Amino acid sequence: MNHGETTDPELGRLGLAPYLLSTEQRRQLDELGYVIFEDVIGESRVYDLRHAFDRVFVEEGEAAGAEVAQMDGVRRLADLVNKDEAFDSVYLEPFLLAAVGYVLKRPFKLHSVNGHDPTKGNGLQSLHADTNQPAVPGGTYDVVNSMWMLDDFTTSNGATRLIPGSHLKAGSIRDYLEDREADQPDQVHLTGKAGSVAVFNGNVWHSSYTNLDGSPRRTLHCAFIVREHAQQTNQREYLRLETAKRLSPLARYVLDVD
Repeated sequence: MNHGETTDPELGRLGLAPYLLSTEQRRQLDELGYVIFEDVIGESRVYDLRHAFDRVFVEEGEAAGAEVAQMDGVRRLADLVNKDEAFDSVYLEPFLLAAVGYVLKRPFKLHSVNGHDPTKGNGLQSLHADTNQPAVPGGTYDVVNSMWMLDDFTTSNGATRLIPGSHLKAGSIRDYLEDREADQPDQVHLTGKAGSVAVFNGNVWHSSYTNLDGSPRRTLHCAFIVREHAQQTNQREYLRLETAKRLSPLARYVLDVD
């Protein structure tokens, strides 16, 4: 496989620019289950995404995030494909789709675009995977997630934790951990400067962490799933007329709305 090409020829036919993953990026995705693309979102774009995040949360109030899930002490958002034009290009980034295609190795579509921002003293989740499909060593994977760091991610403000290599363990996380909220000796935190994007295999055990210092930790979760499975947010069901009018053929294919 040429790692500058997508595993889905339809993406290239519809205009997706090729992106060449480095040998080290591929190794990290294979062995660790994640990779961080550092400082890949320009400053002005980070500003626009922050503004859109905050605007949606204020406008939706108590209903924010209800389409997927809400969590006490966390500013949650969901169905962001339909909430602001600033989110349009998030799910079409060449580096992101290259990483997703490398992991899934077959045609995929958007799973969902959601928002997450834990407030001070909140945010701790149980370690979990983003798929109900148990890992099978040497098998295929169904989900890839990404975290767009709109603020600096630090251990003090609750940077997401994960267990490197856990996507290679057979079976379910429940087969290995009794207390999934507890710290684990092999966990790492996905820290990075605002403008970085972490991409990880959906079978990797991970969770949000407690925001200790209360500084903003806004992120976008942009996830993808193989085309034969159902989306977390059914884009055909939720698609708004004003959104549909601005979608390119590439976007319509990634969203699976045709």
